[in-house]
Amino acid sequence: MAERKKSTSGDDSDNVVVIGLGRFGGQVAESLLFLGHEVMGVDENTKIVQQWSDRLTHVVQVDSTDGEALEQVGIREFSRAVVGIGTDIEASVLTVLTLSELGVPDIWAKAVSGKHGKILTSVGAHHVIYPEATMGERVARLIASRMLDLIDLGDGYAIATARPPRDAVGRTIADLGVRTTYGVTVVGIKPPGGEVEWATPQTVVPETGALIVTGTTEQVQNFVTS
Repeated sequence: MAERKKSTSGDDSDNVVVIGLGRFGGQVAESLLFLGHEVMGVDENTKIVQQWSDRLTHVVQVDSTDGEALEQVGIREFSRAVVGIGTDIEASVLTVLTLSELGVPDIWAKAVSGKHGKILTSVGAHHVIYPEATMGERVARLIASRMLDLIDLGDGYAIATARPPRDAVGRTIADLGVRTTYGVTVVGIKPPGGEVEWATPQTVVPETGALIVTGTTEQVQNFVTS
């Protein structure tokens, strides 16, 4: 049985198991680790397990469709699981089903199609992720607006980096009244090649650089397309 370290925050929700350490699962695992979570990686491929052995909190080689094997590595101790398996649909579905049967309370799973997603939901996935569709939508938003980057914060909120409107240059944040007009908050200014400067009502919008704004996803999108 794999031994897990206790979360330094004392909150067991800081611990996440990521099953399938391919391109998607690997990126999720690294991002969670960067954000301060303890991550256990699971993959049945020996080479992949070896590649991740010195990068994650714990990495184990196990067949994720085998409930007994998952129990042996302590899967019941995790409140959240991410299933990054995509190409092997059968393994993806059976893994989600196994996690559900073991009582994992919050299961996230990658889907490669709408039908795949429906099956994952039917067998116990609480959240289904469509990486290709999400990335396509994100790129489209960037192309069709002044937006330079967008981060979905969840629960309908987002933070974005965007080029300032032409009529905003040289004016203060207070003078622009973006909160009143668009509902967004300008939290910072990012000059080219420089560090973020936190915004105040007296901050003047520069001719070059970007605004960092936050609000609901709809509000942010309305602001960057205005």
